[in-house]
Amino acid sequence: MNNNREMLLREVLSVIAHNNNICITSHINPDGDSIGSVLALGLALRRNGYDNITLFIPDEIPKNLLFLPGVDLIKKEITAEKIQTLIALDCGDLERIGINKISLSSIDTIINIDHHITNTSFGNINIINPDSSSTGEMIYEILKFMKVEIDRDIATSIYAAISSDTGSFKYDNTSPITHIIASNLLSIGIDINEININLYQSRSIEKTNLLIASLNTMEIFKEGRIALVIVTREMIKSCNATISDADTIIDFIRDIDGVEVACILKEVEDNVIKVGLRSKNYVDVSIIAKCFNGGGHMKASGCTIHSSIEQGKLLILKEIENSVG
Repeated sequence: MNNNREMLLREVLSVIAHNNNICITSHINPDGDSIGSVLALGLALRRNGYDNITLFIPDEIPKNLLFLPGVDLIKKEITAEKIQTLIALDCGDLERIGINKISLSSIDTIINIDHHITNTSFGNINIINPDSSSTGEMIYEILKFMKVEIDRDIATSIYAAISSDTGSFKYDNTSPITHIIASNLLSIGIDINEININLYQSRSIEKTNLLIASLNTMEIFKEGRIALVIVTREMIKSCNATISDADTIIDFIRDIDGVEVACILKEVEDNVIKVGLRSKNYVDVSIIAKCFNGGGHMKASGCTIHSSIEQGKLLILKEIENSVG
């Protein structure tokens, strides 16, 4: 950990120690890294004498993450006026925090901890490390810096966060440090079988039906280098699924032989389309996402397009085709 980051962490510890009403949150439409990171930091602070901690995620928690220790502590609603310090984890910009801007303006201090290279440094204190595999990896290092004992529950949440964002350690954001941290977490005695079953081996019939329905929409472009699927609200309803059930579809189509860029368009509201992008080798999908005020990583990014799903498809496809060449 470099000197600048140590200085920022000391500042964070000072803020936490001298402020009441601390809220730990992450981005809307939460994933394994965001939920795992919020729980790990929240449990660690609570178990070390900080009883003024609120955990807040405004959206439904994906079913495969409900096994995580302490998940029942996460609130879906909160009165922002009572928050003095907001700790935002794994969140690239203010637009992805589930608190409106007027309420955010009443918060004294925003601490921004993230690993996305496209992070806008929106906090009063910003700890950004694009070299980390995940925000969960950063939380591990922060807790070590704080000399907090990482127990089995905290270790479970951190491991789930790291595993989720590295694709079970398959993606090239996985570093030697990532594996060392995973080894340390395993030595604490976490139940790796339980984690893997919940994260990767418990697809519901509703999620399975949504995968099948989405694959029926799949289109292939550029001699097989681009694969694109759509998920409409009607599809979700007919499958009795949820929007979070669509999260892993993009990974399935990216794995098709020859595909360089995979894209999924999810209709969340009228003229509000959430776009997920994944690449395999050479395309930087974060550049594509930036065209629509989104962001993320070179090989995993996302954005929101305010249009019909068909118009959104044409807009994003044009940028993908330009990038694939």
